[in-house]
Amino acid sequence: MDFCKNCNNEIAQNYCPSCGTPVELTRINGQYIIKEIGNVLNFNKGILYTVRELILRPGVSIRKFIQEDRNRLVKPIVFLILCSLIYTITQQIFHFEDGYVKADFEDSAITKIFEWVQNNYGYANIFMGIFIGLWTKILFRKSEFNIYEILILIFFTMGIGMLIYAFFGITEILTKLKILHIGGLIGFTYSIWAIGRFFDKNKVLSYIKGFFAYLLGWFTSIILIVVTGFLIDLMTK
Repeated sequence: MDFCKNCNNEIAQNYCPSCGTPVELTRINGQYIIKEIGNVLNFNKGILYTVRELILRPGVSIRKFIQEDRNRLVKPIVFLILCSLIYTITQQIFHFEDGYVKADFEDSAITKIFEWVQNNYGYANIFMGIFIGLWTKILFRKSEFNIYEILILIFFTMGIGMLIYAFFGITEILTKLKILHIGGLIGFTYSIWAIGRFFDKNKVLSYIKGFFAYLLGWFTSIILIVVTGFLIDLMTK
């Protein structure tokens, strides 16, 4: 009889019946790496599956993640950071103009904060997503979902938005067509559509609330950045 290295429970087979930890871990080698990459790119479970489901069925897939099965989709914060990283890498490779608001305050902390945002999209999107989530909770306050579940919705939709921006940025560079702004509009529209379908796909009001939640959250985060930079300037000058 063996004992689980994780919870110290008795193990009679290959896996702990309590926490699922294997008796013996597979050695990390080339085969293990290939298997892990396959799991990430799996169309039935992983990043590609998550992207497909969020594009085709955002409301249903996110509701299912929250209420039924949390193993098939990539975790929302990881997904958002990964999508933001993909956007950042493609932007640096193809050098298309990013879609974030730029600030040019001479010798000001405001400019430095905006530069940090542009260089750290993963963290910045989490920051912005929190405010979008708060406004979504306020506008959909009668819904059954709490703020943490709503943040899952926002992080998933923002991740797809970053992939849309990256796709249009690459396409703009390769085709020489000025279409990045179209990608920004599509990404914004997708987020509103996904929020509306998550709450009640049959009510126009759900999409209207989604529009204002996203817009107010975006403006709130921008205002907070400007105010923070202004206060830093006051204290340092």
